[in-house]
Amino acid sequence: MTGLIALPFAAASLALADDLVEVTSLKPGDYTWHPERSPTGPVAIVVSIPQQLVYVYRNGIRIAVSTCSTGKAGHETPTGVFTILQKDRDHHSSLYDEASMPNTERLTWSGVALHAGGLPGYPSSHGCVHLPLKFSSLLYGITTLGTPVIIAGSHDEPVDVAHSGLVLANVAAEQANVAEAAAEPHGADAAESEQAVSIVVSSADRRIVVLVNGETVASGPVTIDFPDKPFGSYTYVLGRDGGPNGDLRWHAIGFDRDPAEAGDAAGTLFRIHTDPAVTKVIQSMMKPGNVLVTTDRPLHPDATGSDFVVMNSAQS
Repeated sequence: MTGLIALPFAAASLALADDLVEVTSLKPGDYTWHPERSPTGPVAIVVSIPQQLVYVYRNGIRIAVSTCSTGKAGHETPTGVFTILQKDRDHHSSLYDEASMPNTERLTWSGVALHAGGLPGYPSSHGCVHLPLKFSSLLYGITTLGTPVIIAGSHDEPVDVAHSGLVLANVAAEQANVAEAAAEPHGADAAESEQAVSIVVSSADRRIVVLVNGETVASGPVTIDFPDKPFGSYTYVLGRDGGPNGDLRWHAIGFDRDPAEAGDAAGTLFRIHTDPAVTKVIQSMMKPGNVLVTTDRPLHPDATGSDFVVMNSAQS
């Protein structure tokens, strides 16, 4: 297989240079919003607990940064990979005296969500991620059910895994393109068949799990090249190169990983060989917005399932 490389996005680098001063000078309640940098494509969100900032990427390019407030001591916001499970513009808390939580985007059924809330400049919530009101409304408008949200201590800027149609190591580009043409809906049928596809690969269990709208639809063993080398924690979002009609490619975000030990984003995908039955299922559902997570943690029932959460701790 040729042409498998990971390249930093040139456009993302320009965006970073443009808003570096903006981001470093943000005060509680401030945010940046530049959707024109990447008008279309799947969205990924990163919440940095140490920085108390939220980063928004569309098609692998940073389009926004906002201040936030995460959980206070005793109510810490769990870290890991989540997907948006439910959205409600006018949500009220069932736990805290019907408190108003505008623009709620639920991450776990146990109560963790993104929503507008207080922003004192330090962690102050009961576990949710508080956002500025206007920013929470803008963000609500560009996300969908299944949008990945990474809550982490550190993260890398996205890199482009540049291989046309790449799914995993044993799926040829030609096969992937044919599968995508058959799987991806077009026109009026697209909205009706919307489904959130999430794939998790664990090096600890040597297994892959495929979820649709939070329910497991396929699972099986994987073979991993260089099995003693960690994956590192990566979230890959399937997007397009150069616009809505471009080739499929993964936009990868590394988080909470040791670069000295873990593999790079492209190399990690290339090491994974799936069971043919699982590969067939993945091919049948290929479309922009699909999420693939690699982890070196075991896939326990309380870590994946209806919430699709890959936790970095025992919190739920």
